Amino acid sequence: MANPGYLKLTIPNEVTYLPIAQKCVREASIMFGFTGEDIYKIELALEEGVTNIIKHAFESNEMNTFDIICEKIPLGMKIILKEKGIPYDPKQVPEYNPGLDVNDAQTTGLGTFLLKKSMDEVLFNNLGNEGKETHLIKFLPAKNIKDYFPPAELTPETPAGEGTRPITEKIEYEVRPMQPHESIEISKGAYKSHGYTFFDEHIYYPDQIVEMNKTGELVSVVAITKDRKFMGHAALHYPEPGSPVAEYTFVFVNPEYRGQGCLTRLTDCLFSLPQKNKLLGIYSYSVANHPFTQKTILKCGLNDCGIQLATSPATWEFKGIESDSTQRISVVLGFKYTEKPEPVKIYAPDAHRRMLEKLYKNIGAENNFLKPETGAPVFEYKESVIYTRVYATEETAEIIVVKYGSDILQELKVILRDLCMKHIASITLFLNLEDPNTHFMCEQIEPLNFFFSGILPKTHYGDALVLQYLNNVPLDYDKIVAYSEAAKEILDYIKKHDPHLK
Repeated sequence: MANPGYLKLTIPNEVTYLPIAQKCVREASIMFGFTGEDIYKIELALEEGVTNIIKHAFESNEMNTFDIICEKIPLGMKIILKEKGIPYDPKQVPEYNPGLDVNDAQTTGLGTFLLKKSMDEVLFNNLGNEGKETHLIKFLPAKNIKDYFPPAELTPETPAGEGTRPITEKIEYEVRPMQPHESIEISKGAYKSHGYTFFDEHIYYPDQIVEMNKTGELVSVVAITKDRKFMGHAALHYPEPGSPVAEYTFVFVNPEYRGQGCLTRLTDCLFSLPQKNKLLGIYSYSVANHPFTQKTILKCGLNDCGIQLATSPATWEFKGIESDSTQRISVVLGFKYTEKPEPVKIYAPDAHRRMLEKLYKNIGAENNFLKPETGAPVFEYKESVIYTRVYATEETAEIIVVKYGSDILQELKVILRDLCMKHIASITLFLNLEDPNTHFMCEQIEPLNFFFSGILPKTHYGDALVLQYLNNVPLDYDKIVAYSEAAKEILDYIKKHDPHLK
């Protein structure tokens, strides 16, 4: 059955076909709900992206084709430019500086600059022998929660004992999946209880909450009193379509209803709901500048398996909670299997094997720890497959090594240099522990100043060994709050391997 939200156009690598591509993408953007200036920005980004391919991906006299894919996504539109031309690394193009005097400024890098300014997200993926993809993502305009209520109704909650007091008598309420009209109360509750400290800003846009629940990217449950008053919310967020793991997030209970057992019922309901795809595990991130979120996550059955340092700015404020705000915020990674896991083959680096065994034991998994049959890494391909995603608001990034190629170290150096030049503070690297090459490559990657962070099982790309990199970030380990004994041990282990302390 045809997908009405998907369009693929294949065109020759000649600039004369650009107007056809622009017309096609323009009509698709209108069909997907875009208007006015946003359509112009989409056309401009497409022009720059297509021109880059024609200029850089093929020899000057080479006749070839490439694909333009338009796809409707929950919050807007994704354009994928896919080609199999000459290896071209947009990271090597100098950053265009719009602040320079027009007579002094060079135009190199201007196209990429305009492309990124026009779209909400721009991703460059190296697919190895399958070529390269440029992803251009534009979100539809949406109302922020501040557009729905006057400021007086959005006053953040004060610390316990200073504002709204919890209702002491037990009240009757129901917990169930969210209904669309309740999205406004969800955004309002998120803002009043947490300010803007939820790292994914979709929670502050009611229309986006509705759309994400409709597509299954987000699964929300709410607690509602008998007289229809909103009490609290919890959700599972899938990082990508078909993901076997989801993040437990956007969890809060309005202050007056705390102590009613609401959080436990929200979590039980959420975890027991049927899912569109088979869910193998649930993970969470708990901030490590106070212990309260970590305590909550442990009560929900998620056990600690890693700590990611300095993942968010120190400027995030936590309403009603005293916490250190003098350094970037670190998070504790928790995980829960949805059913007893089958043992998998784990090719742990020798240096971290004992710690990895402890982490798997802590989350209830019994795996087979093996050594590769070969004495060195074996690469089937020259080109690695690596996905990179940047979260500009948090000044952090993720690098996922999907497939090792013989160029893996060089590619990581290029990506790392690019991210550092963009002043990304914290970089997280995911390596597949089910790939024998990880046993060898971890030791070669760590000299780039990556160091241990933890594990994340059951991802799309296998059980992941998580490493991290800090880009000139001042960090005082004594200010990081690790609540459980497992978290304290993880933090000590990370500190021991932090290259900045050696």
